[in-house]
Amino acid sequence: MEKQVENATSTQLLRSDEQSSESDKPRNGGVHRRKTSPQAKTQIRAGWAFLAPFVVLFVLVFLVPIFVSIYSSFFQLKTTGGGAYGGGESTNTFVGLENYQYVITSHEFWLGIGRVILYTCFQVPVMIIAALVLALVLDSFLVKHVTIYRLGYFLPFAIPGVVAAMIWLYLYNPEVSPLVKGLAALGIDINFLSGNVVLASMANMTTWTYTGYNMLIFLAALQAIPPELSEAARIDGASGLQIMTRIKMPLLRPAALLAVLLSIVGTIQLFNEPAVISSTQTWMGKAYTPMMMAYNTTMGTLTPSGDGPGSAVAIVMALIAGVLAVGYFFVDRKVSGND
Repeated sequence: MEKQVENATSTQLLRSDEQSSESDKPRNGGVHRRKTSPQAKTQIRAGWAFLAPFVVLFVLVFLVPIFVSIYSSFFQLKTTGGGAYGGGESTNTFVGLENYQYVITSHEFWLGIGRVILYTCFQVPVMIIAALVLALVLDSFLVKHVTIYRLGYFLPFAIPGVVAAMIWLYLYNPEVSPLVKGLAALGIDINFLSGNVVLASMANMTTWTYTGYNMLIFLAALQAIPPELSEAARIDGASGLQIMTRIKMPLLRPAALLAVLLSIVGTIQLFNEPAVISSTQTWMGKAYTPMMMAYNTTMGTLTPSGDGPGSAVAIVMALIAGVLAVGYFFVDRKVSGND
């Protein structure tokens, strides 16, 4: 009798469990969702409210100009009407891919791309290595008052690019430069603005400006490394050089990847230095770099002129910069064995 009662009780418990589990399942095959509390909803709204100013500015300052440039690249200013004596009215005419055809077949554009790629190949490694060395020195125990040195290295980046280019143009000008005159007194005659040296002169200007910026990237990555790793290695008998080469530098790979990618994109957009130098060195022309070509095309000093051809130059240049950056990213992953 007792066994029958126990069996009946267990059967009732199983049925109640099944009914409760069936009631918990969402109807119509839907997904069961937990109700969000009023406090959580308030926090979500507050988060979106804080995020809204950035989203609005990002759309207005970044996305809208990109779409406007893409749209403009399919149009070109053309004169309609008039007669044998000129005149007529300039209208923005849809030309399809004609602007892109002009860019891709332009000999001056590809010469400019070749210059900035050559510039990137020898300027970026020098700058990245210098920034890495400075960051390692500041992170070591060799330097006191790190804040003063860090501010001093970063100070060139705080100077506006055009102002820095004008200062270096003065130092490169053979007629007034104390640097050129000092080298001449030592028997070294060099023209920093000559055709075969001016690219290296611009690389020196960019390295002086951006080394401190990249140094901060490496220094931030170094300070994020747990000090316990260095202490454990030191207890095991590792020297300072071994700690630097076997612990710190391998952990700096993500920071190095970021610095190199930013540098590649930046050097493809090289503008301030050649634009300032070309104001005195007319032999450089209006299209010495792709960015100069885009600017001067938009301003009407190159033909075809206008927003359409200028936007096409800028878009093709951006695509090339993106391809180079993505290519370096995959090469870095292949070398590091992360693929």
